[in-house]
Amino acid sequence: MIDIIAKTEQFVYKEHEKDSSGHDWHHIDRVRKLALRIAQAEHKGDAFIIEMAALLHDIPDEKLNEQMDEGEKKLTRFLDTIQVSDEQKLFIIDIVKTISFKGGNEADLHSYEAMVVRDADRLDAIGAIGIARTFAYGGKKGQAMYNPSLPVRTNMSLNEYRNGQTSSIHHFYEKLLKLKDLLHTETAKQLAEERHQFMEMFLQQFYKEWDVD
Repeated sequence: MIDIIAKTEQFVYKEHEKDSSGHDWHHIDRVRKLALRIAQAEHKGDAFIIEMAALLHDIPDEKLNEQMDEGEKKLTRFLDTIQVSDEQKLFIIDIVKTISFKGGNEADLHSYEAMVVRDADRLDAIGAIGIARTFAYGGKKGQAMYNPSLPVRTNMSLNEYRNGQTSSIHHFYEKLLKLKDLLHTETAKQLAEERHQFMEMFLQQFYKEWDVD
């Protein structure tokens, strides 16, 4: 198992090392550590499956691949190179497919392991790190830091969420501030409280500095 984890780390590092959108290797590693921390605290889940899914969770993300199926093929090809059973492979793929928020059009979860990895990924999307990642991603996509003339979008399709006009500050209302109440594990809910409060404080200070009249 240790050799498989090491090989997976090498593969994922190579895929994400040059990312500047907030989905770099350090994000992956934080999600892995958070997921294992949650599972260890709650004494539940298959640690190997959790760690593998956390490491691989952004490989098929459509935000990071030119074609929708490109990332899925990349994930499958890699899993075919390591010694995991067909059952483990399908388990990992199922978890990875259910991670993304997708503008609220998120997939149903089928296991505790999926809950842990999704919660870990969402914890890394909020708090100070989440704020930094939001502006990194917004800048990468060419979005405004803030445009007060834009509405906060609700009930979006996946295409609207991915491609509609928005700003980094709007992203707090369209996703980040919702995440605390969408977590599944008790440990993640506890960890989210401080991060959520920090985002609210940041927004208060942001608007204070924005309105300089």
